[in-house]
Amino acid sequence: MKTDLSTYNNKWYQPGGKLKILLWYFVNVLFFVNPLNPVSIVKVYLLKLFGSKIGTGVVIKPGVNIKYPWLLTVGDYSWIGEKVWIDNLAKVTIGNHVCISQEAMLLCGNHNYKKSTFDLMVGEIIIEDGAWVGAKSVVCPNVKIESHAILTVNSVATKTLEANYIYQGNPAKQIRKRE
Repeated sequence: MKTDLSTYNNKWYQPGGKLKILLWYFVNVLFFVNPLNPVSIVKVYLLKLFGSKIGTGVVIKPGVNIKYPWLLTVGDYSWIGEKVWIDNLAKVTIGNHVCISQEAMLLCGNHNYKKSTFDLMVGEIIIEDGAWVGAKSVVCPNVKIESHAILTVNSVATKTLEANYIYQGNPAKQIRKRE
C-alpha cells in the first residue's frame, strides 16, 4: 500500500476556534519559543489566560513550545525545561513536582501508516507526581508515566511506565527500581 497524501483529511480534528489558535500562535512565538524571555511568571499568566490549569511555583524555562494551552494542566512546583516541545493535540496532564528536562518532547499525535490516507491519531499523555522526563526524551501518545518514574536521557516512552522505576532506551525498558 502506498501513502496518498492528496486524500488526507483531518477536518474532524478541531482543537479550538481559529482566532484563538491564531492569537496563541503569536503569543507562543513571542513569549515562549523566543529564548529572550526568561520570566516564568509572565508565561504562567499567559497560559492561564489561554485556559491552562497551572499550579503554584511552576517554572517554565526559555524556548518552550506549547501547541494548545487549553489542553494543558500542570501541577504545583513542576519544571518545564529549555526547548521542551509540548505538542498537545490532546490533553496533557503534568502532576506535582514533575521535571520535564530540556528538549524533551511530549507528542500527542501520530499518523496511521497502515492507511493510505495517513489518518491523524491523537492520544492523551499523563505524567504523575514526582516523575522525571530526561533531556531529549520523547513521550508518545496514550502514555502514562506513573508516580516517581524516571525516563532517562534520550529515551522513548511508548507505553505506561510503572511507578518508582527507571526506564531507558528506545523503546524505553524498565532497568531498575528507583531508590
